[in-house]
Amino acid sequence: MTRPYAVVAVLSALAAGGCASLSIERNISDGVALAHEKEGVAPILRWSDVERDRARAQVDKLLESPLSVDDAVRIAVTFSGSFQAMLFESSARSAEATQSARLPNPVWTFERLIRRQDGNVDKDINRMLSFSVFDVLLLPARMRAADHQQQQLRIGIAADVVDAAGKARQAWVRAVAAQQAAHYAEQVKTAADASADLARRMQQVGNFSKLQRAREQAFYADAVAQLARARQAASTAREELVRMLGLDAEQAQRLTLPDRLPDLPAAPEDESVLARTALEERLDVRMARAELTYLAERQGLTRVTSYVDGLKIAGERNSQSGRPPQTGYLIEMPLPIFDFGDARRAQASAAYMAALNRTAGVGARATSEVRESYSAYRTAFDIARHYRDEVVPLRKAIADEVLLQYNGMLIGVFELLADSREQIGSVILAIDAQRDFWLADAALRAALVGRPLGLR
Repeated sequence: MTRPYAVVAVLSALAAGGCASLSIERNISDGVALAHEKEGVAPILRWSDVERDRARAQVDKLLESPLSVDDAVRIAVTFSGSFQAMLFESSARSAEATQSARLPNPVWTFERLIRRQDGNVDKDINRMLSFSVFDVLLLPARMRAADHQQQQLRIGIAADVVDAAGKARQAWVRAVAAQQAAHYAEQVKTAADASADLARRMQQVGNFSKLQRAREQAFYADAVAQLARARQAASTAREELVRMLGLDAEQAQRLTLPDRLPDLPAAPEDESVLARTALEERLDVRMARAELTYLAERQGLTRVTSYVDGLKIAGERNSQSGRPPQTGYLIEMPLPIFDFGDARRAQASAAYMAALNRTAGVGARATSEVRESYSAYRTAFDIARHYRDEVVPLRKAIADEVLLQYNGMLIGVFELLADSREQIGSVILAIDAQRDFWLADAALRAALVGRPLGLR
């Protein structure tokens, strides 16, 4: 009579435990596949030194040429130590969710009692194998709840990839823009140096006043300070990119960047197309929906367990010296006398309603964040295009006209230099506008599929 229960318990436990590792591996691979769908890169868990060495070799190959923005994203997601830690933490949470769907192990109890009386020794031996029938009956519900948790984890992995990719793009844009600004500051400083030297020599021969020379010297001094600040900004932005990519000191030394940011696209993205896909593609919306489904499942489970949360059955065999063995079974069930489970049912209902309202709020916030990100993107595009198509060409036309007047000896060299100085501010603002556009582009991409990124 005891054997069928024991066989059911053992087989159920083995069935639940045997697929645990496969469930964890499948969960991670599904999360990686979703991340690849969103960002085109697939992170890999690197367990051994061989795998880490292989990843390092791939990064070293990418560092042989100026690093593109796509390569920066690839390194951040597939190589960075901080992102590897995030993946392993997700794997640990997946194992925890898998564990929650397992049956508890059967309990084997052995009791040996000795009774001594009048020189006689009597032995009592009790054996009992017990398991929770309640856990077996609720196993399908627990497995469904664990599947919902795994779904949330898969979406979480993809969201982490989107977040890391967006931050890597922005770090790359800042680093390239800062380097570009530093190179331009060097050109300005070189021109200012030549202007100051010319003013000094012209004052020496009496063709320049002290005031005029002082103005040229002040411009040179400002250019030196601007160059120092630009170099420091470039160094800071570069180190931010290095940290984001997880490069060591030797790799950081070999990191090179393109000379300038990419050109603006021919046309901006269409807002109507983006708005239609925002709610379906946003990972936080999908995660909120998965949480709502999970809590609904758990609420149904709580309605059952709040009344009776345990039912155990055990087969027994007791032996005593000089007596036939006793066999039988034991049933154990808590009685809902003091705790009727109303508090747990109320808690589950409140948690579900909170998730329901939170899901609606996440959807509203997602559409708002997409609109905000697109507004910033479109404004940045219009400003960058304005500098590219209007301000910079206009300044160039003015410079060409001033140069013609200088060649015709209608103006002097310092009028030519003064006009060149006026172009400096426009060029710097054009670089900043182009940087702001690509930062806004990265933020928009993240807002469409994952966690919105701030601009700074």
